[in-house]
Amino acid sequence: MTRRKRLPECFSRGPSAEKHSGSLFRRTRFAPAPTGYLHLGHIANAAYVWGMARATGARVLLRVEDHDAQRARPVYEQALLDDLDWLGFEADIHPTGEFRAGPCAGRQSDRHALYAEAARRLADAGRLYGCACTRQDLAASPADAAGERRYPGTCRDRGLGLGPDVAWRVRLEPGAETFDDRLRGRLTQEPAAQAGDVVIRDRLGNWTYQFAVAHDDWAQAVDLVIRGEDLLPSTGRQMAIARLLGRETPPAFAHHGLIMKSPTQKLSKSERDTGVRDLRAAGWPAARVIGEAAWRVGLLSRFEELPASEVHKALT
Repeated sequence: MTRRKRLPECFSRGPSAEKHSGSLFRRTRFAPAPTGYLHLGHIANAAYVWGMARATGARVLLRVEDHDAQRARPVYEQALLDDLDWLGFEADIHPTGEFRAGPCAGRQSDRHALYAEAARRLADAGRLYGCACTRQDLAASPADAAGERRYPGTCRDRGLGLGPDVAWRVRLEPGAETFDDRLRGRLTQEPAAQAGDVVIRDRLGNWTYQFAVAHDDWAQAVDLVIRGEDLLPSTGRQMAIARLLGRETPPAFAHHGLIMKSPTQKLSKSERDTGVRDLRAAGWPAARVIGEAAWRVGLLSRFEELPASEVHKALT
């Protein structure tokens, strides 16, 4: 096998790399959102997740992040389960069969009561407030160099209740969040300056990505978060939210590169030429799909077929 990436030495060091029965980490997760069909970008992430898990002794938890009720679809969930089975990526915790059997602790829409209880604790601590700002209001805020707009705190002191027709925001106080990214080194972010107070429940009643992920990574004992670099800006705010929820030690993080459509555009779920279902229909075997994703993301220095059972070999 032609390898390119190797696990850096920092995977065996640092406060989050504790020994658990001979393993560096206990648990990581693969967490797709069922808002479209899986494409090569998802498979690149799966190669990193399963590869790093097998190389470090962690178990893989499958989580379906369907917190957005307006965009998530059962047909997409069924398709991603089928794709994972066909590719050979088997989760150690919440395998695909559990999702097909009915309510599952790995499905975010089945965790509403847990999120509601966590929100109640934040509200009791005075950490939540209602926000009536619209998208148009927020669009008036200046954007930073990365295009992100910081919430200016318009409703912070208005005393709006946590009703069904307002967004719920969590108060984030100024301060830095520092973490060791296992692929990028030591990084520092300032969530309050970067994003302002973060929405945890939107006006339509959906729990947000930032809140649900911070909650679940803590509640599901995930101590290694492996995801694309597009989600790197979320790290500090998720660490801050998790701490408010009660998490004392943050997980380790590893943010890998992306497969790009162009120098400025990442792949999207509408890209049918890189969709797993379409490549399979075109006659590609599973190992070719995984190898293509691993090569495009830089795990392999040249293309070759790569079975799911061997993805760790590209990292060791």
